[in-house]
Amino acid sequence: MEFEETVLNRRMVRNFTPEPVPEEHVRRILDLAMHSPSAGFSQGCAYIVVRDALRRREVGKIQGEVDYAAGGFGEFISKAPLIIVPCVSEEIYHDRYREPDKLQDDGKEIQWPVPYWYFDVGAASMVVLLAAVNLGYAAAFAGTFDPIALRNFLGIPEKFHPVGTISIGKPAKDKRSPSLKRGRRPFDQVVHFEKW
Repeated sequence: MEFEETVLNRRMVRNFTPEPVPEEHVRRILDLAMHSPSAGFSQGCAYIVVRDALRRREVGKIQGEVDYAAGGFGEFISKAPLIIVPCVSEEIYHDRYREPDKLQDDGKEIQWPVPYWYFDVGAASMVVLLAAVNLGYAAAFAGTFDPIALRNFLGIPEKFHPVGTISIGKPAKDKRSPSLKRGRRPFDQVVHFEKW
């Protein structure tokens, strides 16, 4: 698929067929995610692949899937044949920026005006979403409101923070978000040349 077509076809799909995602596609999606931006090449992202039906069901519960289903979106987390849980470690970024080639002139770590670890895991998550679409799948991201429960259930080390779940599978008829009625903001309201 052409890049532009992949981007324009990407949307949050909230219903999937039970058709499994082959291992080679899972690996391809995650290999591409590993090529996403990484401040200082810190590489502080990690992923958990959940395919087992019972484990997907529990992840769906932790993610508040009952509320999604009540809103008419269905059980798009537990019923997706593949769930990827993107995680990020702030600690890895601090460790990296305390290495000699990243220290400031005063010998200290930068002050982090922006927490780049969250930018990086967001960029990696977008690569996962686009890679899935590029391979003919659909996907949906759902942020987590209970990272501790998700961490405990999936055995995620304390230094990693799970940011949500990405459900992936072949698309089935789904309910589109009512938020789409807002439409896209006009280009001139979003893009500013030379200054705001």
